[in-house]
Amino acid sequence: MKDQIHEHIISELKSNTQTDRIFVLSAIVLNLITMAINAAIAGTSSESLLIMFIFVILILVVNIVAEVGLIKGRQTREKLLNGLIQMYKDHGVDQYYDSSLLSSYRTRYNLFMLTVLCSGLVAVVVPFLGL
Repeated sequence: MKDQIHEHIISELKSNTQTDRIFVLSAIVLNLITMAINAAIAGTSSESLLIMFIFVILILVVNIVAEVGLIKGRQTREKLLNGLIQMYKDHGVDQYYDSSLLSSYRTRYNLFMLTVLCSGLVAVVVPFLGL
């Protein structure tokens, strides 16, 4: 049964990684595409300003969803890894897993969130500089 639990935790960690990758890549790609569209139409007409604001709202929504998703992903990963570490302790093999990796994962998530946030800010600000 413990082998099955171990495999399940590992499977959940892999799924967590895939989900985080999707959040980060989707947000960054959308931010870059939207920035290009908004920069191209900036100042061309009064309707283009409305389109820009609609895209800005889209950027905000997608970035908020990505940030919340990454926060939840970080929390999930910490819980799964804590369970894995406890299982390793119970079996006397915890010396093979460095617990400091938890803080490294936290730092990595913070960097992902900062990347999404910065690309979102650039996507919103740059087109308005061209007005």
